[in-house]
Amino acid sequence: MSKTKKKKKHRLFWHFFRIQLVLLVLVLTAAAYYFYGGYGKQVEELKQEAVRLVRQSDVDTFKANQTSIVYASDGSVISTLKGEKDSYYVSIEEMPVDAVTAIVSIEDKKFFRHHGIDYRALLRAVKAMVQNGEVKQGGSTITMQLARNIFLSQEKTWQRKVEEMYIATELENKYSKDQILEFYLNNIYFGNGYYGIQSAARGYFDRDVESLSLSQIAFLCAIPNNPTLYDPVTNKDNTVSRRDRILKNMLDDGKISQMDYAQAVAEQITLNRPQALAKNDYVETYTYYCATRALMEQQGFVFHEDFKTDEEQQAYEDTYSALYSECQKKLYTGGYRIYTSIDLSMQDGLQQSVNDTLSGYTGVNDEGVYELQASAVCIDNDNGYVRAIVGGRSQEFPGYTLNRAYQSFRQPGSAIKPLTVYTPSFEQNYTPDSIVTDEPIEDGPRNANGTYLGEITVRTAVEKSVNTIAWKLYDQLTPDKGLSYLKAMNFSRISPSDYRLATALGGFTNGVSALEMASGFATIENDGYYRTPTCIVKIEDGNGTVLYNSGQNPVLIYKKNAARMMTDVLKGVITNGTGKGLDLGDMPCAGKTGTTNDQKDGWFVGYTRYYTTSVWVGYDMPKKLQGLMGNTYPGKIWQSFMSKAHEGLEPLEFLPYARISDDLLQQQESGSGQPEDNPAEETPEEETPEEETPVGEIPVGEIPDEETSVEETSVDAEN
Repeated sequence: MSKTKKKKKHRLFWHFFRIQLVLLVLVLTAAAYYFYGGYGKQVEELKQEAVRLVRQSDVDTFKANQTSIVYASDGSVISTLKGEKDSYYVSIEEMPVDAVTAIVSIEDKKFFRHHGIDYRALLRAVKAMVQNGEVKQGGSTITMQLARNIFLSQEKTWQRKVEEMYIATELENKYSKDQILEFYLNNIYFGNGYYGIQSAARGYFDRDVESLSLSQIAFLCAIPNNPTLYDPVTNKDNTVSRRDRILKNMLDDGKISQMDYAQAVAEQITLNRPQALAKNDYVETYTYYCATRALMEQQGFVFHEDFKTDEEQQAYEDTYSALYSECQKKLYTGGYRIYTSIDLSMQDGLQQSVNDTLSGYTGVNDEGVYELQASAVCIDNDNGYVRAIVGGRSQEFPGYTLNRAYQSFRQPGSAIKPLTVYTPSFEQNYTPDSIVTDEPIEDGPRNANGTYLGEITVRTAVEKSVNTIAWKLYDQLTPDKGLSYLKAMNFSRISPSDYRLATALGGFTNGVSALEMASGFATIENDGYYRTPTCIVKIEDGNGTVLYNSGQNPVLIYKKNAARMMTDVLKGVITNGTGKGLDLGDMPCAGKTGTTNDQKDGWFVGYTRYYTTSVWVGYDMPKKLQGLMGNTYPGKIWQSFMSKAHEGLEPLEFLPYARISDDLLQQQESGSGQPEDNPAEETPEEETPEEETPVGEIPVGEIPDEETSVEETSVDAEN
């Protein structure tokens, strides 16, 4: 090259260098003026805020919004609970090394060399800001991106950028590089609602991140830079192209071999997005409800339904509501693993029985919801857990969350009698064979057919659902004692106005739920021991630590022999009485029908040694349904479901009661109509007579269709 050309090239170089130097000085001067000329105080405030935010942070700050998972009894996923983010946390030890090297190679090559800020990249961003008056391009390190995602908004202003820098510096001072990478990979956005690489791995490949290939990991790491441009669903080619760039960077950085690179680039990316979970709003609403209450219990909240004053009740409800909301929020963001007792096969069977039995009724209300409805609950008698719960007929209706099984309260009709009248009476020396007299009752209920049968047994009175017997026995017990059994089993809508004789026939102010009825009858089957109905077996945090274990604690409600007497009598309801024809073949079963005035509510509650199931049928706004009785639609639903639920199970006989003539009644344990830790309530006295004679003869009558006159109540819902 000639000397002339060399001199010319030399002059051009220095000319270019001087221009760049002047420009750099101008940029720095402008930046200094921009930030400190009139904004020094504001910048200092941003710095102090950054220090405060990071100082108050801890590891849990970066785990604040994790998706919770609800599991059925067989381990399959029922649903996921997420707030604004779908996110699962993975520790750096569980993270594939390729995930770390891939994200560093494309997002921040100098990550392990800088202290939170890459000044060259930042200078480019400042230059663009001075030229355009706003921040239009990056310069953010991994640490700065983390700062923005956790502590700041996504707005592009100089204030946010400055605070981002200060926060990044403070993060580097407080946390190690490995911790920062762990926080980053668990919080960065991967598009389509997925936050964190584990969520993205499950969302795009239906696999955990630790089981992904190098190519798949690089593919995921291509997304965060621009989740729209590199959306794997809508812009897959763009994502693959950026994947290849990441792999080349990893090769150039010596992080993978030439062979690894070639294989990864050649690998075809096939998305395998998981199937949407089967929608089952009734299971989901109930599991969320139970899980929320479990977290409340874990925090020491004590549930009860008995209040001495209105002020005491209001204070309880205020505390309950506040803590319920707090725990519900945690449920959606805490990354819990919630294990339930729900049997999805039984759930499907119960729902199908409801749908099929009521399929002929297609009328809908103004909102498009079926007018004729049903609710049902199945409890496992072996442990007291809810196996299936149906809050209405199946219907595609977005946003409709009413679960009638535990949120609606209806008049129970005669179905309540075993809980409030007959089992308590068996504790008071009555037996199934005690003789009572059917005769008119002044100011009391009359028999529907206008006739009276004279002397009959208590067993017959129950089988035929005779109202007058229940009325008289309840009068002897007193409503206060009869209702004390319901309160001990946490029936939640007992009102002061319910302390009257009409409740013997199911005439409640507010009513009862299908869940409460199932748990009450399950108590009879369980020799008088009550277990709080729930579907929550245990709850773990994201690390596998058990936060809540239900550990059912049975409470004695009825004396064992009284409960067994009641079961023996209720067997006859199905073989000889109002439930005749609802048997389960060779499987011994017991149950009770219930029908309210004008056929507005129909109930059937029955059980075997295996399961207890309650069924309600009626309109949300009570009105007559021709042909609705306990042994029609409710009974058919019960029989259909229970027949399927018991397929393949060995027939088990109920345990016999001790007959007084055998002198065994004296050996039964002492029981009460209230939990043992509530001595303030009156408890049923235990008497062991020498002869099999009732306290006194009570008038009795028979009503073939067992309809009872009760007051109406509309649907009532609570969280």
